[in-house]
Amino acid sequence: MKKNLGNIDRMVRVLFAVIVSILFFTNVITGTLGIILLIVGGVLLATSFMNFCPLYAVLGINSCPVKK
Repeated sequence: MKKNLGNIDRMVRVLFAVIVSILFFTNVITGTLGIILLIVGGVLLATSFMNFCPLYAVLGINSCPVKK
């Protein structure tokens, strides 16, 4: 797997996952929506640690800076 996530993209994904987790576990978001957002946050967190997003690969998006 080639890296296709840049640092800013990774930080935004981690920040989103942390915010959703905090909101879910403090019962600000609950129910089905809360569970769906928690799953999405988990997927975003996993992809940020792998530096690879399968959806980006399918769509041909690459936010990783070009190395010279």
